[in-house]
Amino acid sequence: MKPRYLSTALALPLITFGAAAWAECGSPTIASMNWQSAEILASLDQFILNNGYDCSAEIVTSDTVPAITSLVEKGQPEIVPEAWVDLVPEVFAAGMAEDKIVQVGRSLPDGGQQGWFIPKYVADAHPELKTVTDILAHPEIFPSPEDPSRGAIYNGPEGWGGTIVTNQLAKAFDVAGKGFDVIDTGSAAGLDGSIAKAYEQKAPWLGFYWAPTSLLGKYEMVSVDFGVPMDMDEWRRCTSIADCPDPKPNAFPRDNVFTLVAKPYADKADPAVLDYLAKRSWSNDTVNVLMAWMTDNQATGEEGAKEFLKNNENLWLGWVTPEAADKIRAAL
Repeated sequence: MKPRYLSTALALPLITFGAAAWAECGSPTIASMNWQSAEILASLDQFILNNGYDCSAEIVTSDTVPAITSLVEKGQPEIVPEAWVDLVPEVFAAGMAEDKIVQVGRSLPDGGQQGWFIPKYVADAHPELKTVTDILAHPEIFPSPEDPSRGAIYNGPEGWGGTIVTNQLAKAFDVAGKGFDVIDTGSAAGLDGSIAKAYEQKAPWLGFYWAPTSLLGKYEMVSVDFGVPMDMDEWRRCTSIADCPDPKPNAFPRDNVFTLVAKPYADKADPAVLDYLAKRSWSNDTVNVLMAWMTDNQATGEEGAKEFLKNNENLWLGWVTPEAADKIRAAL
């Protein structure tokens, strides 16, 4: 999920579902968003539901705001596998309060991640660099391509929420005073290219990125600890506001990423289907590797789903019934 929006990091409890008055799977629609991880997950749910639970699920293409809004207002699509609810907090909260949607589980139990990263080989070579403060004490380890006497922090292009936050945190931690410059990479491709170039040369790199992404599946990166607790009040006041003049040290939040189901469908669906959707979750590391494979092989979401099922049986067997597992194996 590209961090073009600013998270409000809702922390809402898991909503459980009761037994259906009558059970069926039917023909639910599954929302597939316009980024890789959501495309894979929608295809995975379709394959498992259709082959393991005798559904006739169909995929519909959508995006975060229209999918969640339509889920609340119209009850369709019936399933949103990867809902980044912090991007539409008011819509999500209203849907939950009005009992129009059901949060059945967390797609990403470790949450959507944004922050500053360094390559793992740098972290291994410099175990003393545990926090942002530690890193800022050593600009010589991260020389800027524009001025090697200063350190570099690579940032995303203008217009991204993460770019604004990185600039604000740079002010808050006084990176300029500590010998660092923030480098504008100009585009998503420019940011990706700076990481790829660093890895090819085994050179130091420090900058903004996020997960899940195929790039972090290809290049192992370590998230930097900001050394302070995440303060949501400060985030709303200044960290996420481009023209706020006095940002304080802060950290990125973890975005809540849920699987949402329309309440009318949850009321009539086979409880086994809801149980699968509740259990089905995977870590950023798992998704990163799968997305990297998809990128390298120019694979579709359907192909990515089958690749996952073939190579991660130890994980998905915990999501499904034994009977469904046999049918899924046969379909593969």
